[in-house]
Amino acid sequence: MADIPTSDGLKDSSLYSNGSLEAVNSLVVCFGEMLIDFVPSVSGVSLAEAPDFQKAPGGAPANVAVGISRLGGSSAFIGKVGDDEFGRMLADILKKNKVNNSGMRFDQNARTALAFVTLRADGEREFMFFRNPSADMLLHESELDVNLIKQASIFHYGSISLIEEPCKSTHLAAMALAKQSGSILSYDVNLRLPLWPSEDAAREGIMSIWDQADVIKVSEDEITFLTGGDDPYDDKVVLDKLFHPNLKLLLVSEGPHGCRYYTQKFKGRVPGVKVKSVDTTGAGDAFVGGILSILASDTNLYKDEKRLRDALLFANACGALTVTKKGAIPAMPTREEVHKILKHE
Repeated sequence: MADIPTSDGLKDSSLYSNGSLEAVNSLVVCFGEMLIDFVPSVSGVSLAEAPDFQKAPGGAPANVAVGISRLGGSSAFIGKVGDDEFGRMLADILKKNKVNNSGMRFDQNARTALAFVTLRADGEREFMFFRNPSADMLLHESELDVNLIKQASIFHYGSISLIEEPCKSTHLAAMALAKQSGSILSYDVNLRLPLWPSEDAAREGIMSIWDQADVIKVSEDEITFLTGGDDPYDDKVVLDKLFHPNLKLLLVSEGPHGCRYYTQKFKGRVPGVKVKSVDTTGAGDAFVGGILSILASDTNLYKDEKRLRDALLFANACGALTVTKKGAIPAMPTREEVHKILKHE
């Protein structure tokens, strides 16, 4: 792995910046949590200092599903919400965003999860979750929409659904079914330490399914956490500790600075798209939605470095546009908006 050539400089982004990307027909099924984010109406304050909050639909897998749909792709969401006003609202939001919500289930005995998200002065987030337990944690294997999973070109998930039973076993069963059906397995670490019993439990839980994924997206902070403090910028650390033999594509998000990519044959970096940040909520999910929307219709994308770099620039633009608005799902961009911003790059 040490001899992978590095590619610098994006030579041609025309494929994804001139409107020629065809609508995606292949289905991406996103599995996991959907919840309500409560975001302070003003930035740079603690939860206690916030004068009021705006409610916004959230949950990383659901954000990705909407992101793909907004870009013209085909997506579905599988997860559980409460049989309450918030749960019904979330199901309706997916429907309005043309996401297949037939895999959603409603729990009469547990509430839809809530998260209060503070926006610090630097635009970064802090979380306080209300899950005791919330409905998303209570999805049973018997409630899975098996036929929907079997249709997936890509099966996408995070790590939050691995924290508690019965959702953990359901997650593993859904992954196995997707793999058996020929789906590409896509994993976004999405570390939320406050939800795990301990740091060790989080590290162990996240890594327990690492070697099964075909595509993994991880942040620099998550690399430091998962490797026990190693330098996230060191390619040798990433390749030796996080790249596994069956992995097709490892993506390291660098926020506004772009992303790095590692495949079996090459590695490199694609620059970010400069914008004025208002709220970073959902930026990583928009990035994932951007790359998966292309991978779903071009499943050998990772074998062609030029096509991969074009797709990652498109995904970076998706993430950039999302930080210009508050909330996650409300801020997910359309394909036209992405093409427009890339024309000015």
